Amino acid sequence: MDGGAEGSQQPHLILAHKLFLLTHPDVQDIEKVQLKSDVLDSIKSDGMAPLYETLTASSVLELDQSLLDSMRAKNEEELKKLDEKIADAEENLGESEVREAHLAKALYFVRISDKEKALEQLKLTEGKTVAVGQKMDLVFYTLQLAFFYMDFDLVSKSIDKAKKLFEEGGDWERKNRLKVYEGLYCMSTRNFKKAASLFLDSISTFTTYEIFPYETFIFYTVLTSIITLDRVSLKQKVVDAPEILTVLGKIPFLSEFLNSLYECQYKAFFSAFAGMAEQIKFDRYLNPHFRFYMREVRTVVYSQFLESYKSVTVDAMAKAFGVSVDFIDQELSRFIAAGKLHCKIDKVAGVLETNRPDAKNALYQATIKQGDFLLNRIQKLSRVIDL
Repeated sequence: MDGGAEGSQQPHLILAHKLFLLTHPDVQDIEKVQLKSDVLDSIKSDGMAPLYETLTASSVLELDQSLLDSMRAKNEEELKKLDEKIADAEENLGESEVREAHLAKALYFVRISDKEKALEQLKLTEGKTVAVGQKMDLVFYTLQLAFFYMDFDLVSKSIDKAKKLFEEGGDWERKNRLKVYEGLYCMSTRNFKKAASLFLDSISTFTTYEIFPYETFIFYTVLTSIITLDRVSLKQKVVDAPEILTVLGKIPFLSEFLNSLYECQYKAFFSAFAGMAEQIKFDRYLNPHFRFYMREVRTVVYSQFLESYKSVTVDAMAKAFGVSVDFIDQELSRFIAAGKLHCKIDKVAGVLETNRPDAKNALYQATIKQGDFLLNRIQKLSRVIDL
């Protein structure tokens, strides 16, 4: 993944997103024609024979044997040159030149999407690397490769490895970059709370352009924060954050989605919510959690609305959200049954009655229960001592 210019997203990860859309059932056929053309152009320009074989085997692309043969020949020729450079460096040059020659070969395997050989060569390069910073860079290459293949086991192991390296030293710039990688991993594995915390920590120091642009980073930060932060924290860390405000308006529906929720403009929120749903559905990291995220956001907004009332009519709530009474009735019934909302519906009167759990009372009950348990243990222990 050495093809990206400084400050731009890696071409491999752009390609990964296009491949995701190409296989997405909700993408229009007319768009898929252009996507297929773009994917094929990327494969040809980088000579990605291993990836082309995988895609043709899974019927994503049609097999062109002559194209595959020409790419294989190009790969063999390039690898021969790289092996010659390694041999020359080992015979005539110093250790740093040998390492650079091995790294060039590793990055070529990454470029042509030969995952196993790339990982093998990166490991070989690591054995010839002394500086902690350079070892960290190898971990970042591995992470980019892992995110291309959505190999979260490899991502997890690489993040753990990076943290161990930082115990030996390492600069703050790389530590901050790792936070974004870990945040993306947490978000992709449905740990939204930790993802939001890591993203918010990285807002003012973001330099991880190789995995996504800054606008995408802010998009993820806002989405994860909305379902994990309380209102006070959301206001301080997101709604009023200058770094977020500078790009919020550039992302469709995001400003309305965030501000209408905070300002309790529920009708506007549901309108923006529909637009956001499309963006989440077509995001390769968020798509697997689409239904879960939609549920969590609705839990947050319904809870916020009901927080202000001891009882409210279903009709009033439906009007506030700009939806039908039947829709709200069905929605709330599901959330109440799942234990997500603390209220009950009086169907005859058409009223919602909240029964928020009393935190003090719950703490009191827990203390009594623990006290009883402790007394029972003491009694059993006294019997043993008496014997």
